[in-house]
Amino acid sequence: MYCPFCGHIETKVTDSRLAGEGRQIRRRRECLSCGERFTTFETAELVMPMVVKGDRTREPFDEGKLRSGMEKALEKRPVPRAQVDEAVSRIAHKVRVLGDREVPSRAVGELVMEELRQLDEVAYVRFASVYRHFEDVEAFHEEIRRLRDPSLATPGPREPKRPATRQPAQDRDQLSLLPPESPPSQERGAEEGHK
Repeated sequence: MYCPFCGHIETKVTDSRLAGEGRQIRRRRECLSCGERFTTFETAELVMPMVVKGDRTREPFDEGKLRSGMEKALEKRPVPRAQVDEAVSRIAHKVRVLGDREVPSRAVGELVMEELRQLDEVAYVRFASVYRHFEDVEAFHEEIRRLRDPSLATPGPREPKRPATRQPAQDRDQLSLLPPESPPSQERGAEEGHK
């Protein structure tokens, strides 16, 4: 490999170790001419599937775009760069091992959300709000409830609201200040317990 500092053709490997959860080899190299040291990463070159977007257009899987989206969600959050690199590597690996020539963008988005859920809850909600097109505060509340209780199933993309279920104008723009009423069966059980 050519030296990136002086362009000399001969460099020697001084150290090799596994990186990227065993999917890369990190090599420390030294130039035999100028003595500068640098790092290279060796990975297996496999063809990644095409990503099918919501409008049916297709584009190549782009790890840079994936990283950029995750970094935007993680902006100003205390997550080390190394953890982001590992998460991106895991997502790329999962997409690769699907073995499909095409993968829906929604599937990639779900993998990103799964990783962000592990890295940082705030980043997860940020990404989910854009990815799932939250339309109101209730959608945020549902997602946070899902985050707190992993037993709740993760839904697909939210269905757009239908105009037929419009609320009266006076209620539509107001948030309830009172807690929701408990179902009648719970109230009856509570009354019987006091008797």
